[in-house]
Amino acid sequence: MSADGQVAKMSRPEVLELVRMQLADILEMSPDKINESSSFTEDLNADSLALIELVESLEEELRRQVPGFRIDDEDLEDLRTVRDAVDYVTAKLEAA
Repeated sequence: MSADGQVAKMSRPEVLELVRMQLADILEMSPDKINESSSFTEDLNADSLALIELVESLEEELRRQVPGFRIDDEDLEDLRTVRDAVDYVTAKLEAA
């Protein structure tokens, strides 16, 4: 928390790093193989279960900063690349 009681928000590069590290762990691959333009299905061979695991791990991590942080199920189908996920999370954090 900052001096005025606000929770410090993650920067976009920090969100990108978090997504890359979580994905690397779930997919058992080096984070170096994951970049913003990586497609979850085509480039990373992530199935729907892996994406659900990613969502759950991001929600768990980000609730420490934003109580009640959620990624809505209906928004999942719009997240096709790492960039989509980073943009989505960054926007939700900024709106919180």
